[in-house]
Amino acid sequence: MAKDSSGHAGPRPGGRSARVQAAVHQAVRALQAEGDEAELTVPAVATRAGVTPSTIYRRWGSLAQLLSDVAVENLRPETDPEDTGSLAGDLRQWLEQYIEEICSEPGRAMLRDVLAAGATGNAPQCRAFTAQQLETIGARARARGETPPPVDLVLDRVIAPLVYRLLFTPVPPTTEDCRRLLDEVLA
Repeated sequence: MAKDSSGHAGPRPGGRSARVQAAVHQAVRALQAEGDEAELTVPAVATRAGVTPSTIYRRWGSLAQLLSDVAVENLRPETDPEDTGSLAGDLRQWLEQYIEEICSEPGRAMLRDVLAAGATGNAPQCRAFTAQQLETIGARARARGETPPPVDLVLDRVIAPLVYRLLFTPVPPTTEDCRRLLDEVLA
């Protein structure tokens, strides 16, 4: 085990802990792909991953927290937002892709899994991913001499209403909704 700054032993990066996490996450994704939600249990995940259920409970605490952890891993952006040459273009391009992804059935399922873990779950990490993408767009805009809106303003006035509508209304947000909210913030 590696030691942290306080001298306490912690998991080694790339060690057994990382292998267990990878195996458990892969088991969850495989069971999810099979599509029978009733079969997605801690014992089933443990069997598929080759670990004991107590290992899962010790590390994640509950099935909801495990599913949240897997969802957050899947929601992590793989690349920086596309550079279209302008702040408005970058934000529109990124927002349309973001909404398309989270409005998909897998996207909705991931959001539900993240939220099902409750306040101690991974929702703050999802916010951090989104904020980082917006910060990248903002830094690029500043380098071009443009003035981007504050990240929290975009989160509060664009992202939050779209996600709320996605999760709590029967009609998902449209591209037009995205453009309207973004245009209000950019005005």
